[in-house]
Amino acid sequence: MASGKPKKKNPRLASGRKRVRQDVKINAANTSLRSKYRTAVKNVEKAVLAGDKTKAAEAFGKMQAVVDTVADKGIFHKNKAARDKSRLATKVKTLALAA
Repeated sequence: MASGKPKKKNPRLASGRKRVRQDVKINAANTSLRSKYRTAVKNVEKAVLAGDKTKAAEAFGKMQAVVDTVADKGIFHKNKAARDKSRLATKVKTLALAA
């Protein structure tokens, strides 16, 4: 018992085989977008922690576009995207006011 996952069986029907091929492509695209989302959020948080308000504002603008795209595609829920944007906007705003 090397791995805990059971081995998947190949589908018999052509439509099932096609679905498997499509799922592989879709999964790769979703994983890439999810990674891009998390990276964009981390970049804003790093800039805020560093105290660089211009870099934070610039990263926040880029992050908004990525977050909206990912939410529209359904990778993350729209409320999660809005919550993340709101929390980061507050951090960027407090950084700007403090400086």
